[in-house]
Amino acid sequence: MTTVPKVGFVSLGCPKALVDSERILSRLRAEGYAISPSYEAADLVVVNTCGFIDSAIEESLEAIGEALAENGRVIVTGCLGAKGDIVRKTHPKVLAVTGPHAADEVMRAVHAHLPKPHDPYTDLVPPQGVRLTPAHYAYLKISEGCNHRCTFCIIPSLRGDLVSRPIGEVMQEAENLAKAGVKEILVISQDTSAYGVDIKYRTGFWQGRPLKTRTTELARALCELGGSAGDLWVRLHYVYPYPHVDEVIPLMAEGKLLPYLDVPFQHASPRMLRLMKRPASGAMNLERIRAWRAICPDITIRSTFIAGFPGETEAEFRQMLDFLEEAELDRVGCFAYSPVEGAKANANALPDPVPAELREERRARFMAVQEKISRKRLKRKIGKTIKVLVDAVDNNGALARSGADAPEIDGVVFIAGGQEIKPGDWATVKIERADAHDLWGKLI
Repeated sequence: MTTVPKVGFVSLGCPKALVDSERILSRLRAEGYAISPSYEAADLVVVNTCGFIDSAIEESLEAIGEALAENGRVIVTGCLGAKGDIVRKTHPKVLAVTGPHAADEVMRAVHAHLPKPHDPYTDLVPPQGVRLTPAHYAYLKISEGCNHRCTFCIIPSLRGDLVSRPIGEVMQEAENLAKAGVKEILVISQDTSAYGVDIKYRTGFWQGRPLKTRTTELARALCELGGSAGDLWVRLHYVYPYPHVDEVIPLMAEGKLLPYLDVPFQHASPRMLRLMKRPASGAMNLERIRAWRAICPDITIRSTFIAGFPGETEAEFRQMLDFLEEAELDRVGCFAYSPVEGAKANANALPDPVPAELREERRARFMAVQEKISRKRLKRKIGKTIKVLVDAVDNNGALARSGADAPEIDGVVFIAGGQEIKPGDWATVKIERADAHDLWGKLI
């Protein structure tokens, strides 16, 4: 009897890397490889790495070392593979190293070290591919790379310039997900607003009809997959505040598109934003937020900021706090600036670096202000009845998310009891309690 070759897989990093992992796993299964749940049973191991900041590099190198120690036959892919020969220098025994979004290269390496089975059956893989997320939600990556040159970021050097996927291909993937029972599609890329810029918004085709390769048209088409009942959440992540983003807000107000925007503002000081090479200014962003809320009062806005960027003064940091208090964003993360090798904003590249202790102190102050804002905004939901998507159920009750909560990064809704529901179910909950991050309620 022929033994089926088995591949182990370790996936690290952001949702975009997760989608890369899903594509490689789908290719492996399509060719008849089995996916091993353990190092011992695997014939080789693929490690998809992250290389964005020092802690991620360290985690990736440790994961590669563990795979080598436990299995011995390791192929490395992902962002760390694009950072020169750091992998080879640290772990010279790896079989191959590739960069990010390199499924073809990974498959060639697998073929070289573990020949594929003879005549694989194409139906080993479902139409939606192999997913690492729960069955009821999935990430949909619409492009690779980025045309921005933010001085704190090395994504373009790791993943290249913007390359938009054909809109027909994107919509076919989304349609397959919806047919497979996915209740929530999370649209991701490095710059979702720029979708189609690289190909001048070329017209593609889906279901025999023309469709422009642009964020607005994509959002409208994705909304159709939920049917008249709208039983599909479409959530937009990594949205730069370009003018055409305003066009999707009415879709949110109409209940077609999930009223949620993930917009990485990063700072509020015009000078800091110029040093970061970020678009817009704090004042302009405040105007946009007011306009969005005027059209769709229920919109949830999530963002990220950087505290302690080189040259940041106390007055400029205070300006960011003022912005935060005026904008009253729903979900916010803040990072103390961390020098990244290869980024233009490294301490040696820009003058007046902020000491590490002060960077962290400012981050903590920022998050303390946001905690008060989040607590106040969540308190307004007490007594309201909301629709949630159930993620998990145990003896203590159910864990769910509202439309304001993206998986992994936002809050959750705790439901007392609820053993009669299961993961992937829609549920209606009356909110009884809230803190700065999460909600508690009872099933209606």
